[in-house]
Amino acid sequence: MLIRLLILFIVVPAIELALLLFLGDRIGPWWTLGIIFTTGFIGARLARSQGSRAWKRIREALAAGQVPGTELVDGLLILIAGALLVTPGVITDTAGFCLLIPPTRRLIRSHVVAYFKRRLHIQSFGTTVDPLTARPRPHRNDVIEVDAETVSEPTPDPTTAQRLS
Repeated sequence: MLIRLLILFIVVPAIELALLLFLGDRIGPWWTLGIIFTTGFIGARLARSQGSRAWKRIREALAAGQVPGTELVDGLLILIAGALLVTPGVITDTAGFCLLIPPTRRLIRSHVVAYFKRRLHIQSFGTTVDPLTARPRPHRNDVIEVDAETVSEPTPDPTTAQRLS
């Protein structure tokens, strides 16, 4: 986990800075700033429109009585895309645009869903349920089912209680 955080907060910004400096040296600082502002503006607009579409699909799924699993994952990916696009940098902008384009988002979503399916396990009334589709999963062998019984202490007989005192 520490390695991932180091990569996220130190290595990626360092590479981004190096790429921006290289780009500024090649095409000039004003063009580089123009690219940064343009991608941020276009990315924010695209994230807003894609986000409102995802929100609409979530509401439609809920109105139909369905679990909006894929719609929620799409919404999360669009939110991440918006954050990446307003962050200055070449790598973050590329990743953000990839998350906003529906075909690449579908591909990434399938990997995200597979990751969470491996990690999540919900037990409901003796049936294992897929958390994103709310459909029953095949029974797993590593789950041990037990029946519980509440045991209460018997109430003392009043005649026995008087004899003991």
